[in-house]
Amino acid sequence: MAGFLAGLVNTDWKLKENTIKHHTDEYPGKELVVRRGQAFLISLTSKEALPAADKLIFTVETGSETLQAETRVAFGITSTPSRRSWSAVQTSAGYGSLSVSILSPVDAAIGRYQISIKTDSSRSIHSSSLGTFVLLFNPWMPEDDVFMANEAERKEYVLSEFGIIFKTFKNNGGCLLPWDYGQFEDGILDICLSMLDMGLKYYKDSTASVSRLSDPIHIGQVLSAMINFDDGDRGVLYGWWGACSDGKDPCSWSGSVEILRQWESSGFEPVRYGQCWVFAGVLTTVLRCIGIPTRIISNFSSGCDKNENLILEPSELTWNFHVWNECWFARPDLGCMYNGWQVLDATPQCRSTTGTRCGPASVKAIKEGDVDLPYDTAFVFSEVNADIEGSLDTTSIGQNISTKAVGSNDRLDVTDNYKYKEGSVKEREIFAKARAKLNLKTSHSEPARSLREAAKPSVFGKIKVKSPLEIGKDVHLVLRLTNLGSTTEYLTPNMAAWSIHNTGKPIHEIWKASILVTLGPKEEKEIPINIPYAMYKQYLLIDNLIQVTASWSKKEGGNVSRVIILEKPSVTIKVLGEAKVGKEVKVAVTIDNCFDEELKDGVLKVEGSGLLEKTFKKNVPPLNPQDSYRIQFKIFPRKSGTRYLLVNFSNNKFQDSVTFQDINVVD
Repeated sequence: MAGFLAGLVNTDWKLKENTIKHHTDEYPGKELVVRRGQAFLISLTSKEALPAADKLIFTVETGSETLQAETRVAFGITSTPSRRSWSAVQTSAGYGSLSVSILSPVDAAIGRYQISIKTDSSRSIHSSSLGTFVLLFNPWMPEDDVFMANEAERKEYVLSEFGIIFKTFKNNGGCLLPWDYGQFEDGILDICLSMLDMGLKYYKDSTASVSRLSDPIHIGQVLSAMINFDDGDRGVLYGWWGACSDGKDPCSWSGSVEILRQWESSGFEPVRYGQCWVFAGVLTTVLRCIGIPTRIISNFSSGCDKNENLILEPSELTWNFHVWNECWFARPDLGCMYNGWQVLDATPQCRSTTGTRCGPASVKAIKEGDVDLPYDTAFVFSEVNADIEGSLDTTSIGQNISTKAVGSNDRLDVTDNYKYKEGSVKEREIFAKARAKLNLKTSHSEPARSLREAAKPSVFGKIKVKSPLEIGKDVHLVLRLTNLGSTTEYLTPNMAAWSIHNTGKPIHEIWKASILVTLGPKEEKEIPINIPYAMYKQYLLIDNLIQVTASWSKKEGGNVSRVIILEKPSVTIKVLGEAKVGKEVKVAVTIDNCFDEELKDGVLKVEGSGLLEKTFKKNVPPLNPQDSYRIQFKIFPRKSGTRYLLVNFSNNKFQDSVTFQDINVVD
């Protein structure tokens, strides 16, 4: 009876066939990676005869040795497989060969499994280990909690290794940061599984079991906490919003792979440093890697209400922008109406009962004001729809909520997913409902509305951009004032410009001016605002943000403010030939010095999943004004399809200008 196992010479994992069917063919290496609830084939070859099928028993187990007792499952060969239990179906058999189709439960725990086979007889039991495979969530399986019906969305939110993070908003675009997720790069899957294992150990309570490895809700909570180092949990990134003398500035990152590899190679010491978009970029990598559909969300004028009263007080922050994640899965704990996108935020600003993490909070619950539902729904509601204490303005928080569009690099506005039209009756009703669910008194906004209607401004102001906003160039804006009344107005607008942090905190005054303006009835005038480069260059912070203000009256409407971002000069990328899998191709990068001063201390950094095995770095010699410099290097495409090359250029005038180029790689 033991002869077949004793003579076992080969286990064929059918890698190509299985991984194509399971949409896992981009994971590198020779270990089988499959998705739960979907059958995969293996073939066994032995020098000895195959015993009767009913004498063969397979065993799978996952987790550390202390957890395997909870996950160990034995199952025999059957003719009636079920997606609710482990099963095997014989597909072919011969004298010394056996092929079986193994089916995992659709709610199986994810992770690395050991699989073995044994023969069972009345006299003895003999077993043999077949090896390991990795089981992931399955967005292609309707019964899986992470099922996503749209194929284009699955390709974008699970399989795409490239993304766009919007850091400012203007017109229909904005300042965007390309990000290389790299979930299929070498070693990343192992790092993600290690992170999950460490997180489960750290955040496991007395009632938890390894079965929660099957639950995207719990896994989302664990990973949201593990991305930041704020609880002594060996988290990935150390958050920092000041000078970064002992680490890398958050703006210097343009992908997750370097961060995750550094975290692992250091013995899981936190990588310094990250801010919201970096936390979100890394969390996207990890969640897509294990099969949970994920995207990045940018919220402009984002509230941070730590009192959870949905009112932002003077001591609380309003971020110029804030970035988090949305993940797609069902919410059986809340009911089917709350299925779909769920907010996870790994930035260490919200502390739950068991760690610094946020979510998953149902986006539908946020829109409907159901802030009493788990997890951290009230906090996220305040990020997109809080009122400001003492202000008549109830509409400024949560603007232009954005994500990358499916199948393109365009901006998709998702504000309507989070709230009803700002200032509408329905939106105010939802706000009152949310306050009531938190047992709070009626908002100050109701009397504020009547005050606002009674205090209609006589003069309306707006700050407009008159020329491209670029570092190294003078800033040209105008203050447009419009007299809405029927009498002449005499005004003295006091104008100022400040460099600001992305929290909205003013740092340095750059420029100020005042001027007497006479506006006839219904008249409109434009007052130039010109800020020379020489006045702002020494005061800019890493975010390149400037806030311009003008005030001319204590009456409602007697002031206006606008935050602008100065764009960094980009480099030119050109691929010198056709890109083919397995063939070197040259790439040229051209740097132009558009400044009237010498450009020095230049460093070029290049990365791209499927194009480079590791980050390429090159020092750039000093460039005189208006000079150009051309760098040529080779890439070695390993995967076909559209791939993205990201080039980061830093120097003494600006830091971390990231440019990207899409490259079509053919087989």
